[in-house]
Amino acid sequence: MGIFEELYHYRELLKTNIHKEIRGKYKGSFLGVLWSFLNPLLMVLVYAIVFPYIMRVQQEHYLIYLITGIIPWIFFTTVITTGCNCVWINGGIIKKVYFPREILPISVVGAALVNFLISCIIILIFVIFGGVGISIALLWVPLIALIQCMFSLGILFILSAINVYIRDIEYIVAFFTNLLFYATPIIYNVQMLPDKFRKIMNFNPMAHFINAYRDVFYYKTSPNLSSLFFIFCLSIIVLIIGYSVFKKLEKGFAEEV
Repeated sequence: MGIFEELYHYRELLKTNIHKEIRGKYKGSFLGVLWSFLNPLLMVLVYAIVFPYIMRVQQEHYLIYLITGIIPWIFFTTVITTGCNCVWINGGIIKKVYFPREILPISVVGAALVNFLISCIIILIFVIFGGVGISIALLWVPLIALIQCMFSLGILFILSAINVYIRDIEYIVAFFTNLLFYATPIIYNVQMLPDKFRKIMNFNPMAHFINAYRDVFYYKTSPNLSSLFFIFCLSIIVLIIGYSVFKKLEKGFAEEV
């Protein structure tokens, strides 16, 4: 419980850091926070043109299908790719002032969550005006997002700590997130795959997250509870392991940064 007490004690620093992460991302940009809307929309536009017409993908309301997968994916990749450096780039502060170092990755996740919730407005606009509609299943979104925060934070704890010692991690992460994008049913329906590949897909946590969001936004139904329970348990395990690794490697941060 010590971590929660310490975070509460440094809650103002945590709020300031989250605000800095949000503001710093769009610092100097003319459109500012509007990029939270434009980035996913531009991605959706590209895939909406390529896949239905060139790859002959048949999916009802494909544009909405795409956006309900891409926005949660951006939430995940923003945390992993931009947060990888969060300890390293704050090396000057780490050497001078004491504060709980875990505030740095937590701030990245908190800022990404705010951007994700803003981006959910895009999903709602598309489902309302695109003919899909909304349902009470939307109440599941905060829970799914919270579980995804836990999962992403656990991974970020590990990556941000290792990146202090091995600077190549951020490039390796960028490569593997690109691979994982195509191994996750974002731009295609998993039903298009042969049975053996569908079974393999069950081992991809992000596939479960994307499917949960799609159930809520696209299919207007509750997420698969067994799938949700699986990613919840997995997220707790990843978070505990990630935090343990972070605390173990934290001892050498000041010397390495």
